[in-house]
Amino acid sequence: MDVSAWPAKTQDYLKIVFDLTERTGRPAGMGEIALRMGQRASTTTEGVKRLAEKGLVEHERYAGISLTDAGRAVAMVMVRRHRLLETYLVEQLGYRWDEIHEEADRLEHAVSDTFIARIDSLLGRPTRDPHGDPIPTAAGEIESLRVQSLSSLAEGASAVVERINDSDAELLRYLAEMGIRPGVDVTMTGTRFAGMRLVAAGTREVALADAALDAIDVSTAF
Repeated sequence: MDVSAWPAKTQDYLKIVFDLTERTGRPAGMGEIALRMGQRASTTTEGVKRLAEKGLVEHERYAGISLTDAGRAVAMVMVRRHRLLETYLVEQLGYRWDEIHEEADRLEHAVSDTFIARIDSLLGRPTRDPHGDPIPTAAGEIESLRVQSLSSLAEGASAVVERINDSDAELLRYLAEMGIRPGVDVTMTGTRFAGMRLVAAGTREVALADAALDAIDVSTAF
């Protein structure tokens, strides 16, 4: 799908709405979108209104924002670009996983579908990016993860890290140092202190704040 007809800001809005709804399983909130866009709520409200007028999103008052089929089609192209570019930056150019989000944000608007197809082929058609997010296919199909946040894991329960929210570079650096990445087994201990919880990962016990626990999605099916 050629998305070049849509302005970069429209592409950003649609990608963010998809990302938020993918992670939470509910329509995106106006405040959440504004925060991710780095702009005032009033600006975001006007932007969403224009997207609704173009048939790209549905917005019911107090019910959040969701993508229409047309909006989802554009979002899938941008999500695929972003996540493949992140993978390319790590695997081929030696970037750390905490360095790639903003870089991919800039590049995704400049590359062509042909360039993305070449990257996809070069990387062996990966299904997940470095943070564990599913990569859509060229046909717009995407894996639906059956996950829960690490914060919801019961005391003593074990799980596998599936993905980690990539919006906090400092957290990503800390998790990398502690050995917590997608594919790693973790166990929720019963130890709490000063707003932190200890999580066992391999031979380590890692202290994580509530916000960090919420940023990590896990699956419990072994």
